[in-house]
This record gives sequence, C-alpha cells and structure tokens, in this order.
Amino acid sequence: MTAPPHQVSETNGTRKIDIQSWTLETITAPIINAAESDALQASLGFPLPEMTFGNNALVLRHNPSGWEYRFDAENALRCVKSGELQAGDGGVKVGYADAWLKSRLDPDSSMPLPKTSPTKPYDWTYTTVYPGHFPAQNKYSFTPADANNARHVIPIAELTRQDPILFYAEIPLYEDELHDNGMSQVTIRVRVMPTSFFLLSRFTLRVDNVLFRTYDTRIYHSFTTSPPLIVRETTGWEAPYNDIKRKLPSKNDLTPLIDPNFVARSLGELPEDVSQKSGAGTGWRGLGSQLLVSTIS
Repeated sequence: MTAPPHQVSETNGTRKIDIQSWTLETITAPIINAAESDALQASLGFPLPEMTFGNNALVLRHNPSGWEYRFDAENALRCVKSGELQAGDGGVKVGYADAWLKSRLDPDSSMPLPKTSPTKPYDWTYTTVYPGHFPAQNKYSFTPADANNARHVIPIAELTRQDPILFYAEIPLYEDELHDNGMSQVTIRVRVMPTSFFLLSRFTLRVDNVLFRTYDTRIYHSFTTSPPLIVRETTGWEAPYNDIKRKLPSKNDLTPLIDPNFVARSLGELPEDVSQKSGAGTGWRGLGSQLLVSTIS
C-alpha cells in the first residue's frame, strides 16, 4: 500500500503528523509539578490522582475547515463527579472508602487539597465518561449516526488489517492506585494509516474484590470520505470483580487483572445484558453504547 504525502515532526515532547489536510498533534510530558498541581486541585475542588499528566493532550485538526477535537487531563477530570454521589454516578462503596477519602482530604496527607480550595466529597474512583471535546470557539458537533448509512460505522475489519502505521502515539492522562486497593487510569492511543486514522481513549477502573469498569471512546476517520466524516463511538462496561477473575487463563496468576486490554476484552465477552445493562449493580449511567458522527462542511 502506497502512503500518501505526509510529514512527521517532533519538538520538545510534541509530535505531529500532517496528512491529507489533517494535523494530528500529541503532547506528552511528565506529571505536573507542585505549583501546577495546586492550581488544578483548586480549580477542580478535589485531590488529583497520584499521577496526573496535566500537560498531556491529543489534538485532531482539519486545517481547511478549522474542525478541531481535543483530549486532555483537565477536561477528563472535570467529568469526575465532585460532591455527593447521586443516582447514576456509579458510586462504589466499600469498607475502606471512607478511610481512604479521609486520608486524601486530611491536610496532613501527602496529597492534601490546597488551602485555597474547600474540601468536599468526590468520586474517589475518578470515574470519567469523558469522550473528548470541541474547543469553545469550534462550531461543529456530533449528531446521532444513521443506522442505514454504511459509512456511519467504525470498520473493524479494516482496522485489523496489517496496514502500514505512519504515526503512533500513546498519551496517559492520569492514573491512581486507589490507596493500593485497585487502579483508575485514562490512556489514549492513536494511529494513522495511509487511508485513515483511529484513536481509542480508555478509562479503566479496578476496585479489588468489588468490580471492573471500562469506558471507551473510539474515533475513526477515512480520508476517502467527502465531505469529511468523523465517527465517534462511546461504550461503557462494568461487571463484578469475580466475573472477570473467572476469565483468567491461570487461576494462580492474577497479573492479567492489571492489564486494561485484558479487562476490556473480558468485559466485552460477557453477555451484553450483564456488562452493559446490569453491570455490577451500581446504576452507573455510563453503561451502554452510543454512535455519533460529525460531518465537516
């Protein structure tokens, strides 16, 4: 397969590819420093995850039209519930939760809230249903896909072909080990092929002996569409911890349970009425799938 004209460049943690009227730009940096952390905590009103990559981002930009879509840590965290959890928030209550929250809200904690920010409850699992966002000045939006339009899908068969990879990046946004009782993280992966680009933003939650939860955002664009069409699919899964544990290849090896890919694959193998409807009984509103499209005109 012949690759179209394109240019890849890298400068000080920023990598980008220019291809077919598009620019895809990734910014990767270390976790934010103390001053940046204090400012972001004050803005959000709750303690940050242990590893917050507040300067990391992914930007998709269609240069002729100005269509732009972004992913970054701050906006992912703004989708975490701040305040008392309500129905639909998918709150996880376990024996250590109150003690864990107290340890993070305590001014003597190694990660306290800044003095300028009032302490208040928040979702200690850092669950987010962040699908990316348009910048404020952008005039575009996503609308429901047409089930009768063959282009309003993400072509899995195409994405599993061994096409050349012209550009690939992995961008972590945040990660927290939930006081050694699990894991919560958001990571984005993007790849560009000669005929298309595809990205996966994945939130993964493991609360040991309680549940697993995943929220995926997939975005696909074929360079052959005219006018340009972007497809976005979001899917949320959840299941009791033991439902995923039973899928381990070896009962004596628990290491796959810390692998987000194994967790997502295992959740996807469960019956849909379990993983996308009843879940782990939390009532989380993120369960299920939604397919949207954005047309650039």
